[in-house]
Amino acid sequence: MQGNVQQVFLQFTANKPEMDGKTFAKVSKDCHLLDKKLTSTDVDLIFAKIKPTPAARSITYAQFEKGLQMMAEKKGVGIQDVHNQILNAGGPHFQGTKADAVKFHDDKNLYTGVHANGGPSTIDKNHGGLNTICDRSQADVRGVKK
Repeated sequence: MQGNVQQVFLQFTANKPEMDGKTFAKVSKDCHLLDKKLTSTDVDLIFAKIKPTPAARSITYAQFEKGLQMMAEKKGVGIQDVHNQILNAGGPHFQGTKADAVKFHDDKNLYTGVHANGGPSTIDKNHGGLNTICDRSQADVRGVKK
């Protein structure tokens, strides 16, 4: 049983030996450990208690087991029930939303004005450089243009 819970621990931590507080809270949410008796605030407080030092940001698997024991006590159930809930969840659950198509942005048939014909040009034909301002035609010896 311990090895299986340790496998779930490694799945949540991406095979790293330590777990941070955010991941500890994610374990409790994804494994449906939260209820009226055990809230997300309780999970944060349990994590703060099981950290090796107040400045530490992560816990090991042994400390994770200690945290599960504290969660079981808070819920009023046995550690075996908490282990079963974790094993039934199987691992982290990732969820995301798919972006919807934006009507006027994605459909080029609905473009209007300059953009309907491919958009504005970024390169001007007659840019204002020195060759358009200065007269560089040949002059005679006295500097007079002919």
